[in-house]
Amino acid sequence: MMAVLVKIPSPLRRFTEGESVVEVNGQTVEEALENLIGQFSELAPQLYNEKGELRNFVNLYVRGEDIRYLDAMATKIKDGDEVMIIPSIAGGGETLSGKAEVATTFDRDEYLRYSRHFSLPEIGLEGQRKLKEASVLIIGVGGLGSPASIYLAAAGVGRIGLVDYDVVDLSNLQRQILYTSAEIGKPKLTIAKQRLQALNPNVEITTYAESLSSANAVSLFRNYDIILDGTDNFPTRYLVNDVCVFQGKPNVYGSIFRFDGQVSLFEAKEGPCYRCLYEEPPPPGLVPSCAEGGVLGVLPSVVGSLQATEAIKWITGAGQPLIGRLLLFDALSMTFREVKLQKNPDCVVCGENPTITEPIDYEGFCGVSGLEEMVTVPELSVQKVKQKLDSGENHLILDVREKWEWDIAHIKEALFIPMNAIPSRLDELDPSREIVVHCKEGPRAIAMAEYLIKQGFPDVKNMTGGIKKWTIEVDPSLNLY
Repeated sequence: MMAVLVKIPSPLRRFTEGESVVEVNGQTVEEALENLIGQFSELAPQLYNEKGELRNFVNLYVRGEDIRYLDAMATKIKDGDEVMIIPSIAGGGETLSGKAEVATTFDRDEYLRYSRHFSLPEIGLEGQRKLKEASVLIIGVGGLGSPASIYLAAAGVGRIGLVDYDVVDLSNLQRQILYTSAEIGKPKLTIAKQRLQALNPNVEITTYAESLSSANAVSLFRNYDIILDGTDNFPTRYLVNDVCVFQGKPNVYGSIFRFDGQVSLFEAKEGPCYRCLYEEPPPPGLVPSCAEGGVLGVLPSVVGSLQATEAIKWITGAGQPLIGRLLLFDALSMTFREVKLQKNPDCVVCGENPTITEPIDYEGFCGVSGLEEMVTVPELSVQKVKQKLDSGENHLILDVREKWEWDIAHIKEALFIPMNAIPSRLDELDPSREIVVHCKEGPRAIAMAEYLIKQGFPDVKNMTGGIKKWTIEVDPSLNLY
């Protein structure tokens, strides 16, 4: 007989003694279900009607395919196959069937507010108590932090800390769902706290209007149970990871870029940390930020919601956390993939003989990683570049942004060569001319200026502040993005 795995959806797990996966024997789907019901007889009326027919709101999949389009219940299965039971889910919920004893930790409003949690066997009253007693520190209340904070507050996490020092910008509103147009220019923390407390006044919101650094991370993290990483830069991401390892805190990781997202739960006691996955950051400018490379507006909400899910699971003990697993989401193909992560015994932070035992200068670390040799790039202000243009000096303005950025705004005298194309187009650059490189704000331009200097171009400079500063201080007629 063939041994197959039957995946049990959460609504049916109360009939399988909480089991989410059951191994059964059978050569067909029908035989597999018969053997499943042989183990858990209460499943029968959930799956079959009075005539013994599969209920029409229950779908079965084998190897990811709907059996209705195969051989239905006669579909052959082979050893190691996975049979998935997928019932329809309405999105509503039943009231508590058997009232549990009254818990003094909840008031009458909270019983109603969290009733859908109470009805979940995996959470229930005890899980909700755990949520109320828990504390989560969210680093950054931008694209990821916005949805994560909303769902954690709605779930009833007792204390939420928010770390951010930024103000609301018009460019934020495409994806940062905590904010509105009326709040442009206002501190994000002020708005976030108001929104979250309006959503759930039972949750304590503490704000930290400061940039996370090696000087404050240790003291901030110490007062929270779990850390949720909503950052958008490598220095802070490595800092979050390392301090979590030092303090034994779980780190809910999420990252986004264009149409792709990543989620994991780094818990160094049981599994790998972020450095086990990515030992070092890429060189500056090699990987553009979301501001430079773009991001689909709904993607942060997907990833941030998944991060909130992982935090809730870890707090309540429900389900299987993403420890040792990296979840990959592709919005273009609407697919999820999963890869296994291994704990690196030689990891410099969580390994057997760690060489990093306290926070380091992460800006410096991320700034030099991958560079063979440090190169100092001279700076040129936007006003000075304008003077050179007006005087007719023999210099070249080199724009290394992406085509979509060039289409939005550009200096008409500039030569446009995207950053990744420069190595193959060096022959278009005249070594006898002064070359002034710019991008949107600076990181990519500095990286490319360093590269050109190493290639033997003697006079290369970075235009300080990039096209953004040029638009603000020199040519306001250009579009600001």
